[in-house]
Amino acid sequence: MKTQVAIVGAGPAGMLLSEILHHHGIDSIVVERQTRQYVQSRIRAGVLEQTTVDMLRQYGLADRMEREGHAHDGMKIVWAGRSSFFIDVRQHVGKRFVAYGQTSIQEDLFAAADRRQARLVFGAANVALHGIDTDRPRVSFEADGQTTTIECDYIAGCDGFHGVSRKAIPATVLKEFEKVYPFGWLGILTPRPPLPDIVYANHPRGFALASMRSPTMSRYYIQVPLDTRIEDWSDERFWEELKARYPADLAAAIVEGPSIEKSIAPLRSYVAEPMSHGRLFLAGDAAHIVPPTGAKGLNLAFSDVHYLSRALASRYETGRSDLLERYSDTALRRVWHSVRTSWYLTNLLHRFPSTTAFDQRTQEYELEFLKSSHSAQVALAEQYAGLPLEQT
Repeated sequence: MKTQVAIVGAGPAGMLLSEILHHHGIDSIVVERQTRQYVQSRIRAGVLEQTTVDMLRQYGLADRMEREGHAHDGMKIVWAGRSSFFIDVRQHVGKRFVAYGQTSIQEDLFAAADRRQARLVFGAANVALHGIDTDRPRVSFEADGQTTTIECDYIAGCDGFHGVSRKAIPATVLKEFEKVYPFGWLGILTPRPPLPDIVYANHPRGFALASMRSPTMSRYYIQVPLDTRIEDWSDERFWEELKARYPADLAAAIVEGPSIEKSIAPLRSYVAEPMSHGRLFLAGDAAHIVPPTGAKGLNLAFSDVHYLSRALASRYETGRSDLLERYSDTALRRVWHSVRTSWYLTNLLHRFPSTTAFDQRTQEYELEFLKSSHSAQVALAEQYAGLPLEQT
């Protein structure tokens, strides 16, 4: 098989990259080790920054989002079961968010790929990258009992943290930065109306988050120890614990319902540098992981895709390679900004096992400062909304 760009991974990053390249007349093949049904059913993030919303609109992928998405203006922070304030992103920086589940985005991207009869390979085993530091890179895989090789000009590694793409970069080149947090999030998805706002809670019992996927679908999380077993948490126990971490008025407003998905996610920050080597370019979770605090993961993946698709289009349309050469540095500037924001919010809102009385007081007064300072709220709103995409 031959193509211009071989894309490893059919998640949102890989499929959006394929779609944008198609708009520029650039051919691609997407290789995915899982089945299409598995990829399409994964429950992931769903709070989209303005830049992500604009990208989906630009490439004709926003019709369903416009109908089903839920726009909101910022986030509320409550702590100790009493104090609260609202970070009004729309007022401070003129941007809005849209709650629209990643599952729906994945369905929209697959539908767009079907319309253009994109070449997608699912159930690919033993995927391997070859010759990434030459001008003739290749991707090999096994499917339907046969070994196939894709000859291409470039490879885009969009296959997530556990994929093969990042591992193809020599250890002498790759630098890894990681912070593992001593807790996880127990989350449920329920078909019930969400609270009007996204609400983060800092409570002596631990962190909690009330989020949304649509006007009829809610996502809730609570902080739990890393050794927590999901089978120990019935729906009834979850709702009781969640409501205990919110002030009485907010707890009363939470609409309980059956969990249609329940999972525990450990929290970590991770960045791989550089995000490119030879003819291989990483995007999304293949290059970086952020804690879900701040909802940066999917948005970061899409900003990577923006920079990579722009660089590839420049290469094929004008012959310029400078944007490809600068891709890693350009993408990492936004990556580290978002990593820092997620790190800050994680430290601000969670209760750490090793916290001292001094640490607890400083955290409380950081929250007091945010509540009372207009300038601090503007600064946080700018970070929470995400940096604008670089235009050059």
